[in-house]
Amino acid sequence: MRIVYCGCGRFGVDSLNAIKASNHQILYIFTHPEKPAGRGRKCRPNDVEQWAQQNNIPFITVENINVPSCVDILEKFKPDLLVVIAFGQKISPDIISIPTKGAINVHGSLLPQYRGAAPINWAIINGDKKTGVTIITLAQTMDAGEMLATAEMEISDDATAEIVHDELAKLAAPLLIETIDKIEAGTAVYTKQDNSTATKAPKLKKSDGIIDFSKSALEIHNRIRGLWYWPGAVADFVSAKSGKRFTVTLAKTKVVENTIKHQPGLINPELNVECGIGTLKILELKPHGGKLMDFKSFLNGRAGGTGDFFTVSEDIK
Repeated sequence: MRIVYCGCGRFGVDSLNAIKASNHQILYIFTHPEKPAGRGRKCRPNDVEQWAQQNNIPFITVENINVPSCVDILEKFKPDLLVVIAFGQKISPDIISIPTKGAINVHGSLLPQYRGAAPINWAIINGDKKTGVTIITLAQTMDAGEMLATAEMEISDDATAEIVHDELAKLAAPLLIETIDKIEAGTAVYTKQDNSTATKAPKLKKSDGIIDFSKSALEIHNRIRGLWYWPGAVADFVSAKSGKRFTVTLAKTKVVENTIKHQPGLINPELNVECGIGTLKILELKPHGGKLMDFKSFLNGRAGGTGDFFTVSEDIK
């Protein structure tokens, strides 16, 4: 089939490669304009724009795909199918009506769970043991279209959102090709979602990264995993000797135990962090403005140890 692709995130790159290797054809790509990134805040093309350049696929960067000029482009190419992955723009019925076989979206959850911008993150934050991808038709209600296919995977106890993101991207690619093949053959089955069981996965903000050590070790561990690498789980390390505060992003942790009540935030003689319930071992963290490092090296560099503590960061409270 002749396909127009809409997306900007790395989540769709495996699927783009799969389409390119299939019997189907990518005619054109809509993606987002370049945005400042990194310490230098220099503009750089997103992953999809880079892919389009590397594979000589014509593309355009747009803030709003629904403007008349974009409608004209789609009408010119007359695609069979619109494939949307990690695009972040609401697409109008006028656009959806142009492809003869409609428009489909790859979503990183087992719908109707976690409709919204951050399904992978919220599944991990909530401690879910499994997740998946769902391929749906585009609808005017976010992620509420008819389901065409799903695939599941387990979430390991130490998997971060970054890891699960990449695993789901790989899982989605063959499922997408299988679904496109069925749409072309007229054998695809369209199943309505049960809206009564739908849950939301709202866009993440920096304040979601506030770590409250009065929570249980397991809750904190899951939030740290779900927020790595952006926006990051942030706390302040406070030296008991000097009173100095150091803002850090917690990257990798392990639950030591999750039953006993403790003094929240205190670093115990085993150099683990006490929580409201349970104890957490910090394996890796990233000091503000610094590089990722192991916790022992962090403590050694600040003459830290037993009696020091973590508290809510003053930067984002």
